[in-house]
Amino acid sequence: MKTSSKPFHNYGKSKTCPNLLIKGLPYVFTSLFLASILSFFFFLYSPNSLILVPKQGHDIIENPSQKQEHQHANTSTLPPWKSHKEEKTCDLFKGHWIRSIRDSSYYTNSSCTTIPDSKNCFKHGRMDNDFLNWKWKPDQCDLPMFDPRIFLQMVRGKKLAFIGDSVARNHMDSLLCLLSQEETPQDIYKDSEDRYRKFYFPKYDFNLIMVWSRFLVQGEERMVNGTGTGIFDLQLDKADEDWANVLHELDYAIISAAHWFFRLIYLHEGGKLVGCIYCNEPNVKNYDVDMALSLVFKTSLKHINNCKECEKGKLLTILRTFAPAHFENGVWNTGGHCNRTSPKNEGDVDFGAFEWKLRNVQMEEFENAKSEGKTRFKVVDVTRAMMMRPDGHPGEHWGNKWMKGYNDCTHWCLPGAIDVWNELLLATLQREG
Repeated sequence: MKTSSKPFHNYGKSKTCPNLLIKGLPYVFTSLFLASILSFFFFLYSPNSLILVPKQGHDIIENPSQKQEHQHANTSTLPPWKSHKEEKTCDLFKGHWIRSIRDSSYYTNSSCTTIPDSKNCFKHGRMDNDFLNWKWKPDQCDLPMFDPRIFLQMVRGKKLAFIGDSVARNHMDSLLCLLSQEETPQDIYKDSEDRYRKFYFPKYDFNLIMVWSRFLVQGEERMVNGTGTGIFDLQLDKADEDWANVLHELDYAIISAAHWFFRLIYLHEGGKLVGCIYCNEPNVKNYDVDMALSLVFKTSLKHINNCKECEKGKLLTILRTFAPAHFENGVWNTGGHCNRTSPKNEGDVDFGAFEWKLRNVQMEEFENAKSEGKTRFKVVDVTRAMMMRPDGHPGEHWGNKWMKGYNDCTHWCLPGAIDVWNELLLATLQREG
């Protein structure tokens, strides 16, 4: 069987990076069954209750004692937006998780038929559902719930592409499930590896696209006798043509990257080898992951700023910041797991950790590109929120028959914590609009 690298890792810079890549992870996950009373409360609090009431899915068994877990997490609420000015200035990305007033999800495996199999955690045996019962609460305001009708009205006649790796695909699949509660999309394109995808919402003339680009810049895997080695060569000064060539067609580009950088990589610039990640070779400069990631985002955002084919004022580029993995007691191939069932309190999170450093280099390049003023840039900064959500991953519940015994603590269950990314995306688009 051909093997390749996979973004299951920990983030310690002194660790040896595994070179095994898992191609074509099936994409999975499911949600919950609501009793009539819970459905009634969901109807009361949903912004579009006729659209968002979940349909019946797999039965979800909840241990009542789970309701007592992590009661230290803040369950208080602040008043909603006090003014239009506050709505525009409140930091949506600094906050904490509180118990959801709905105690439910936006969709289930019955109401969303496009959930990839590897993110369908309930289907593969996850028994707890407390991880669904939390909502992100900005410190100084409230984050509105996601309304698929409002979102689709905003993007009517537009093209939106997620550009990045399998976590970017995870993000797109969440949005696809949310929007499918308003209109069933047409699946109009899939490549042979299920990486480049295109969905169309005819009622709104809206195209939702996934452009696979694991490094954002040009990268090629070294092959031996037709088999991938898990070793890559990157051209730091050349944007990946897979997304660069379609950029001018887009109205929205949501870019992200980081998870594929935790492996042996040789870095090139101007056609010359300038360094490496994890190679430890004499006479070759060693780059930390954050250093390489900074250069990659500098090149990518510079390409967007200098896009000659892009219609002026048309494209809005959104950076989605790094979403950390949560392996404990090992990494993906050494018995690491993620068995938590509720969020961490903010005070239990180390914001001096390497994950936060990756986020910071992304933000630095974002601010530099934005300051040039050549095109529109916004950010959906999910790092802080997701550092508190070790409970949101598939773990052992991802159903990969080729990787039994290994846990997925990198991607996110659907439905689940990742859905907040699209609540933040909608709020960001509304502010921009």
